[in-house]
Amino acid sequence: MGLPNASEDLSSEMEVDAFRLLFPLRYFERHLSESIRPDARPLGKARDTTIALGAVASADGSALAKIGSTVSAPIVVYLPPPRTMLAAIKMEVMTPSLESPDEGCIAIDFHMPPICSPIVRPGRPAEAAPVLSKQLSDTIIRHVNSVRHTGIINLKELSLVSGKAAWMAYLDIYCLDADGALFDAALLSAVAAFCHLQIPVVSLDYDGKIVIMSEEQKEEKSETKSVNKEKRKLTLSTIPFSLTCILHRSYILADPTAEEESIMETLVTVVLDSSGQLVSLYKPGGSVLAYTSAVKDCIALTRQRVKELQNILDEAISSMEID
Repeated sequence: MGLPNASEDLSSEMEVDAFRLLFPLRYFERHLSESIRPDARPLGKARDTTIALGAVASADGSALAKIGSTVSAPIVVYLPPPRTMLAAIKMEVMTPSLESPDEGCIAIDFHMPPICSPIVRPGRPAEAAPVLSKQLSDTIIRHVNSVRHTGIINLKELSLVSGKAAWMAYLDIYCLDADGALFDAALLSAVAAFCHLQIPVVSLDYDGKIVIMSEEQKEEKSETKSVNKEKRKLTLSTIPFSLTCILHRSYILADPTAEEESIMETLVTVVLDSSGQLVSLYKPGGSVLAYTSAVKDCIALTRQRVKELQNILDEAISSMEID
């Protein structure tokens, strides 16, 4: 008696999948008319987020950020893989520029290996990678420069010896799973990596050069002159967070999936700092105009998201300190 029902359920499921493939926009609009999305999220809700600090043991600072994969729903829904970003920071000593003798530098690079998405081909660089690298650099480095003493990082903290030595922070972000709104996850992993960052111990050798001391060298008595006697953290006072939204007709969808981005192409990314101040707003084209009311709604959704992300980051930092 149960076989006909099971067969009917399977047939119905196949019809839904076929309709989704053939008419994706109509499929999504049917959900939007009921203020729900195929993954059972409300329109303005972002996916669940986790942060793990210290994911790369060989790095001076690192973090793994995952957004997605866990959505509670009373029915069976399609759950895309989580966006997973791995950020790692490596510190190296450099000679500062003549224009900024008391400041260090930050270099940011975003990587999309073929494992992150089927649209990334082996041997070919992903088109989105350099765009995201530039967007991340503009957000983090410009934020530093525009609010030099209260931004995410004071570059003067990266100075070692005025005019002679300073830190170069190489931040590499690897996309391990790509499913929409990549900038949000990349920025979150970068911010978390900077929170985890510990500046290495350095000293002056006999030739007056700055050298990074290993754990064994720190334990041994050395006649070299210490520049900093123990590892230290950077002072991060204002931290940027972002939320990407899709504008489609009168609807606003927060934290879109890759499928939603491919069907509804008008994106708006809002970046706010931890105090709620606007850092940047990015709209890369699209057929829908971003009216003032829509932008205000996106900013309001971002303010809610910033509070969530700040709490998640604080919990990750507290867990790291306890461990």
